Amino acid sequence: MARVKRAVNAQKKRRTVLEAASGYRGQRSRLYRKAKEQVLHSMQYAYRDRRDRKGDFRQLWITRINAGARANGMTYNRLIQGLKLAGVEVDRKILADLAVNDPTAFAGIVKVARAAVAAEGTGGASAQAA
Repeated sequence: MARVKRAVNAQKKRRTVLEAASGYRGQRSRLYRKAKEQVLHSMQYAYRDRRDRKGDFRQLWITRINAGARANGMTYNRLIQGLKLAGVEVDRKILADLAVNDPTAFAGIVKVARAAVAAEGTGGASAQAA
């Protein structure tokens, strides 16, 4: 049986791992075994954090919308409730952008939501009385 020589493949594998680990501190960028372990962990962190990023941005948008809504005399949850009642389909990303970059347009949206909440509030009271 022919002898298998693996030097080229082994060196290539080690080189790719060490290149991926460049920039890490200490042994993690210089020793193959430590670098391999750290690269695997780094990939796991990247995978997890790509999913976490979506929630982080949603949280940021909600914070910005809440700040803009409170500046206009309304809370975040009342604003969202009013927009749903008014049939306004604007996502949180756009609302947050308007709250930061175009406060007058955001104030108009708050006015629409406030009117919808007020209309629903009066309609609900008369329906209960009847």
